[in-house]
Amino acid sequence: MEPHLLASGWQLQHPRILETTFYEAPSFASAEAVFIDPQEISSRWRHDVPVERDGRRRTFTDSDHGLGRTLSRLMIMRRTECSDLLHRGGGLLVCRLRPRGDALSIVGSEGLQERIDRLSWLPMISLVDRQHQLTFPTNGRFVPRKGRDVRFEGSGSPFEDYLREFDGHIDYTAVYQDLLSTPIERFATILARNRVGDIIALEIPFDDGSLILVPPVVGVPPSREAIALLRAVSSAELRPSFSPEPDWLPSFPFPGEEPLRDEVSSLEKRRASLAAKWEEAAAKLQAILGPKPMLYAKGRRVLLPAVERAFGILGFETDLEGGHLVVRSEEGDAVVAVAATESATVDVTAYRRLMHRVDRARTDGTGPDKGVLVVNASRELDPRHRPTQYTPAVLRGCESQRFCLVTAYELYKLVVDVAASSDDPGAAAAARRAICECDGGFRGIG
Repeated sequence: MEPHLLASGWQLQHPRILETTFYEAPSFASAEAVFIDPQEISSRWRHDVPVERDGRRRTFTDSDHGLGRTLSRLMIMRRTECSDLLHRGGGLLVCRLRPRGDALSIVGSEGLQERIDRLSWLPMISLVDRQHQLTFPTNGRFVPRKGRDVRFEGSGSPFEDYLREFDGHIDYTAVYQDLLSTPIERFATILARNRVGDIIALEIPFDDGSLILVPPVVGVPPSREAIALLRAVSSAELRPSFSPEPDWLPSFPFPGEEPLRDEVSSLEKRRASLAAKWEEAAAKLQAILGPKPMLYAKGRRVLLPAVERAFGILGFETDLEGGHLVVRSEEGDAVVAVAATESATVDVTAYRRLMHRVDRARTDGTGPDKGVLVVNASRELDPRHRPTQYTPAVLRGCESQRFCLVTAYELYKLVVDVAASSDDPGAAAAARRAICECDGGFRGIG
């Protein structure tokens, strides 16, 4: 017995799924569901037809030994099969969303041209309401765009559940856009977008069938993905087809409908208000947590901004310059360098880098001529149980240059004390003075 499911160019290991290629597959209309990855469809002409000077690939039917006509007929045949699968068979067509890729111009003997690409087989449909029209794929754009920033829409579609199962493994290569800016939500179900709102997964109704566009899933065993897709197909068969509400439907109220609609509307407003408050509170929380990464972070891109935030809380004016932090206040100015390691101690490398920067400022007369070295060794240990975090050479160098040598934990405690005494401006001034007057190891406030 023939399998009821076909996978074309999509590796899905399951006994129920027949894996084949776009060019050798049996009729798509003979299956209950078809899974297509169009990635390799254009390889049939990409390897044999060179790119011409204008950047296009062309094949001439009077000299290409039937290549152009064969490809044209095949695209028409597959398009018809997909249309029959969806419209007449009520089946499912699941396609990985890809850019159109390299197109091929087929030039006839009379100079007529036909352009085909890896998506030319997509079936056509026109969905209309009183004000809008969705014409697919004629008005669709498959824009090349790569990313992993997936935002699910909460559509309830089983194919959104399939994508959610592999969250973190979705690597989209294209987004779907409509040339006429049609409100697609009126005609189809959006499953996922990226961070800026581009559609990366979409379910379009074709009578009782559905075309589902999904981004590629990577790093997942084909057998596991096949099981998830089969689960989605099974659930989709029990799910009612997408039908947008017409404009006249509110003229037919059901008893008890209006009070519930009013309640839902009220709750929606409260949810929006709570969301705004949540974002405000989350932003405030993120702001006060700014110095915390200096207790455990390693790279400068994380550690240096955390140290900058700490000095800002102490009341310094801060400025990042060439990998070093410059802080200024009435109590004094300084160049701040940071160093972090999993090892027990920080070596003299960071100290020498700071000394070079300060020495250049002293020579140029541009200042500051004070250095502060913030170290964070044994960073995977609880800061309260870390041994001495710098070598004797680092301490001797800082003492000789009158640099302040402070651990990230000591700086953090200083910042916490100042933040807790926010109603006492003298606390911040005393902390700034202690740092600016420190020569060698930091010993706290006077």
